[in-house]
Amino acid sequence: MSYAQRKQLSGNPALSIFLTVAVVGSLLYAIVTGLAYDVVKKAAENLKVIDVEQQPPPPQQPPPPPKDMPKVPPPPMTPPPLVQVNTPPPPTITTVTATPPPVYIPPVVPAPPAPPPPPHKTVSAQSAKGDLRTLFTADDYPAAAASAGAEGTAQAELTIGTDGRVVSCNLIRSTGNSSLDAATCNILRRRAKFTPARDSNGNATTDTITTPPIRWQLEG
Repeated sequence: MSYAQRKQLSGNPALSIFLTVAVVGSLLYAIVTGLAYDVVKKAAENLKVIDVEQQPPPPQQPPPPPKDMPKVPPPPMTPPPLVQVNTPPPPTITTVTATPPPVYIPPVVPAPPAPPPPPHKTVSAQSAKGDLRTLFTADDYPAAAASAGAEGTAQAELTIGTDGRVVSCNLIRSTGNSSLDAATCNILRRRAKFTPARDSNGNATTDTITTPPIRWQLEG
């Protein structure tokens, strides 16, 4: 401390006291703090923590039975009661068989008996006017055929009914001229008359005859 400072301090006693107290307090605090730290450090080093594990108490043994107590046999082993389980019955399988519809079998109708054969023809139809060629005259010559100078021979197959009349006329030989052919059948249907044929019972029946050749020829 300089002289000026000592002089200043000596001149102010209150300030001197305060400074002195502050310096002394600081030194005491430093000393106390240092000593306390060393004490705590040494105490921590000397302290040994012992972890004591707590053991469970030993089990108590049952007291021995008295010596004069009779021996009791162990109870017999009883099987556990039977538990009845209600098992559902197995499902019933029903087999459904499809019945086919009945087959309709029509009754067998016997065939009708064959009709008896017709009576055999015993008499053939006969021309009531003789030779059929006499039925034709020069006046029957078709004008168209005459103008064309057509000539020829025709022959026909006639069906005679039960009344002796010509039912049908079919040319089996043609003159080659349609007018002459048509005139041949027309004249036979209109003019020819027959005695009908007879069967074995004497009844009139139809018949078929063939005409003789019919010649169409122009007069010289």
